[in-house]
Amino acid sequence: MIHPLACVDPSAIIDPTAEIGAFAYIEANVEIGARTKVMPNATVLSGARIGTDCTIFPSAVVSAIPQDLKFHGEDTLTIIGNHTVLRECSTVHRGTASKGQTVVGNHCLIMAYSHVAHDCLLHDHIIMSNATQLAGEVVVDDFAILGGGSLVHQFTHIGAHSMTQGGTKVNKDIPPYVIAAREPVSFCGINSVGLNRRGFTREQIAAIQDTYRLIYMSGLNVSQALQQINDTLPQSVERDEIINFITSSPRGVIRGNM
Repeated sequence: MIHPLACVDPSAIIDPTAEIGAFAYIEANVEIGARTKVMPNATVLSGARIGTDCTIFPSAVVSAIPQDLKFHGEDTLTIIGNHTVLRECSTVHRGTASKGQTVVGNHCLIMAYSHVAHDCLLHDHIIMSNATQLAGEVVVDDFAILGGGSLVHQFTHIGAHSMTQGGTKVNKDIPPYVIAAREPVSFCGINSVGLNRRGFTREQIAAIQDTYRLIYMSGLNVSQALQQINDTLPQSVERDEIINFITSSPRGVIRGNM
């Protein structure tokens, strides 16, 4: 399954069912899982650990050294989960001594010209639309969607099931379940369409709406709103996830829509 015109280091560990296209370049210290397809002209460099049933499209680069002046050649990894797709000219860089690895989870779609910088942690079922750029040590939770051309500041945390409008400059944390848009980036409601598609009940969606109504539409400051949520809203997984996200955010979360 390795094309004779591919350049593959003999020490690379490649599952016999994987497919390596013509002119693909694969270095030593690389592992590629079952049924993964590395298409022509794709590049997989040292430190890559690619799971099963992935597709690496032409001109994508996996595990290049980070664009970080603090990197001094330390032995780090790029981990790509199962069933993940990296489209044309996307780049995922190795970790640094800070975290030791960059991770892209399972069932992710990283569209063309997108960039995942050093030490990022992307969980599962994430979509990064074309030309989205993540700076170093960004965390993106399950089922988040980043619209095309989004620019995400380093150390930012993007919550689960959130939707970020294309072209958004993200410099604050985006809490779970919300739509983030405008300039500066702001809360623009909850991602009800996405939540419906993923099987959230009407009761769950209503609880999320009630929680964010107190945070963004009550006139209370964040501390007061969180206290009001604890005092008046019934406990639920979604309510507690929102509270925990906001209280653990060192950068602070996006503001309300003015």
